[in-house]
Amino acid sequence: SSYQIESSVSVAPQIGVWTTFTPDHLSRHYTLENYFGIKAHLLNQSCYQVLNGDDPYLQKTGGDRWQNAYWTSVTGKADLVANPDRGTYIENGWAIAQGEPIVEVSALRMVGDHNRQNLLMAITAAKLAGIERGAIASAVRSFPGVAHRLEHICTWQGIDFINDSKATNYDAAEVGLASVKSPAILIAGGEAKAGDDQAWLATIQSKAAAVLLIGSAAPAFAQRLNQVGYSTHETVETMDRAVKRGAELAKQYSAKVVLLSPACASFDQYDNFEQRGDHFRQICQAMFS
Repeated sequence: SSYQIESSVSVAPQIGVWTTFTPDHLSRHYTLENYFGIKAHLLNQSCYQVLNGDDPYLQKTGGDRWQNAYWTSVTGKADLVANPDRGTYIENGWAIAQGEPIVEVSALRMVGDHNRQNLLMAITAAKLAGIERGAIASAVRSFPGVAHRLEHICTWQGIDFINDSKATNYDAAEVGLASVKSPAILIAGGEAKAGDDQAWLATIQSKAAAVLLIGSAAPAFAQRLNQVGYSTHETVETMDRAVKRGAELAKQYSAKVVLLSPACASFDQYDNFEQRGDHFRQICQAMFS
């Protein structure tokens, strides 16, 4: 969190990992450059830097700033920013770290390229910390996933209910929707944030059978969906209504997934994104388990 970094200027980690960089918290930091500088401070303080080479912004700016960084890429060795001796990448279905095969990528239970990116960065950090290959592979194979981050809650009549409440901005929500099976029923809304919604809207058009809108952002989101010619949306206001209606629409449209991926902060209806995701989980389990 940039908030935590601001209040921890003397913290100097042994290993600093930067997963991705997208515009966020601009109401607090005002400019993208300020926000980047705050994040970069933690990496500057670190003995080792691990960077996601699949992130366009980091790829463009990180190589000059941290010339001895360790880089990752899900698209293979050829796309590494760094020398392969300092790289972790996917090749023939395996995660390779500094030339050593570590674990089959299929062992990771979490879906999406972003989770494969996280896998490579975690492997890199573990290697730098001196953890043995076998222990890393065992940990990956047994890892169940993380709450509120594309968390599978239950399956009802062939429909998966997935909690991605941590997706509090457009970029994260776009990645979440892109990661699940289509067609999907999307639950979105909450307290809106500033940002570029174009990629998110395009992914809705290509993957969502319907969108259910909750929270204070619902009117603005409905307007934006109408502006891009997407009319299959309903304002349901609350999570209880969203889950119930999501199940109905999933049956109607033969959707594979009902996905909570709000693209918003939670503070209009909840204390935090965890409380929002917990509420979604409780409703799903009460209705369908």
